[in-house]
Amino acid sequence: MQNKTKSAIFYFILLQPFLDLYWFYNGKLAELLPFTLPTIIRIMACGAIFLLFFSQKSNWQKLGQDKWLITYLVLLVVYSLLHLWHVSHFNSLSASNYGYSTSGEIFYLIRMILPLMLLYFTQALEFSKNTFKLAIQLLSALFSATIVLSNLLVISLRSYGEGRISASILQWFTSSYGYSHLASKGFFNFSNMVSAVLFMLLPLLVYYLLTNFNWQNLLLVCVQALAMIELGTKVALAGLIGGILIMLVAFLIHRYFLHDFNGKYRKPLISLLAIEAVALALTPASPAVQRYQYEKFLASQSDHNLAAENDELALGLKKYPSGPKREAFLRSFIKENYQAYALNEKFVLKSYPYQEDPEFWLTIMRQPGDVRLQNRYLEIAMLNRVRAHNNNRLDYFLGIAYTRESNIFNLERDFLSQIYSVGWLGMLLLVGPYLLCLIYGIWQWFCFKAKRNFLTSSLILAESFMLAAAFFSGNVMDFLTASFILAFVEGFLFSQLKNKTRL
Repeated sequence: MQNKTKSAIFYFILLQPFLDLYWFYNGKLAELLPFTLPTIIRIMACGAIFLLFFSQKSNWQKLGQDKWLITYLVLLVVYSLLHLWHVSHFNSLSASNYGYSTSGEIFYLIRMILPLMLLYFTQALEFSKNTFKLAIQLLSALFSATIVLSNLLVISLRSYGEGRISASILQWFTSSYGYSHLASKGFFNFSNMVSAVLFMLLPLLVYYLLTNFNWQNLLLVCVQALAMIELGTKVALAGLIGGILIMLVAFLIHRYFLHDFNGKYRKPLISLLAIEAVALALTPASPAVQRYQYEKFLASQSDHNLAAENDELALGLKKYPSGPKREAFLRSFIKENYQAYALNEKFVLKSYPYQEDPEFWLTIMRQPGDVRLQNRYLEIAMLNRVRAHNNNRLDYFLGIAYTRESNIFNLERDFLSQIYSVGWLGMLLLVGPYLLCLIYGIWQWFCFKAKRNFLTSSLILAESFMLAAAFFSGNVMDFLTASFILAFVEGFLFSQLKNKTRL
């Protein structure tokens, strides 16, 4: 039965790229059921894995003896009840209550718990190194080959905006298309999430290349490197260039200081340096750099001469210093001039509509142009405004609800995003365990010489890269494709650290 459970987890992990296909979340497929089809499949699959795992009496006995885990589960149940009670009593400016749904909130809590279950099962089952290696290589191949081939055939979906790309990587140096027409995410839903996953897989692929140099491992690294450049995100491009350098440093430490690497390394080192050189050569024409240059241009244009608009605003506020007429004037002014102030249309019209709180957008328009263009600043400002209007200290501990936050805008900074949606307590209980596992791995690495090897270092770096990507780019920890793969990697590391003889 244990082998059946391992096989179920193995194939479930390999299913994740397919469950992240764009069409499951957009269009007719997304509207078939109240919840997306991939989430329902994942819940059913996790239920089956749960039954397989606990069909063995010994696993129930181990669970009953684990006081820390039982304490965690009790805290999780108590927190969930308090969170649902708290967010159901919310003072909102929005007539729609920002789309809050109790069933949606319960569904979100279940979603967040599923990867943690998988982490527990993976560490308990102790996958072999060869099985784990195969899973990592197949995941990389599924994500990367899809992106690279669809880019070459010019059928890939855009990483930014809707529709398909307009040119392949072969035309980057000759075409006049902007970054949004070139950045490719294959057929996946979120480019940020795919970038974070590939960033996490990179150290492990490099480890396998350095420790077992062959054409298959080299091809995997090459294809993934190309996919990370084509994605066009800062995380993917910087992650590729920086990730290879960090892994080279880690290799040198293990080779010359820790003396736990004695194999041949000249060919893989030369190959990695060549991949790094090609990546640097493609960087100037890459969509990520084009996007950065475009953002710099917008910032330089955002403080153009607004004298006429500011004069009109000042006269209107002087004429209508307070009351309904002031609000009516502000609504009219914002509607006509938000583009002149370079405000994000989605934020002004949909996320936090100007009609409901024109005073908020007045304060934003008075900010310098480079501030108004910072999406994360505006996202945080909108959420702070919503939380301030509710005026309840428990919001900091129990959150304002994921369904509210996501209907306003998914804050592009994980951990902080969860602090808003589920509060400090929810963040610590639902995403804190991933960070705790990483800290535990680092502590074990430093404290026990037997666990200080290149594989452990690569696993720790892989987890660090994923969590860093989640913090700096967001839209990772709330998405099950990324969190399931992270849970699988952390579970494997945990199982390796439990027994020093396994390393």
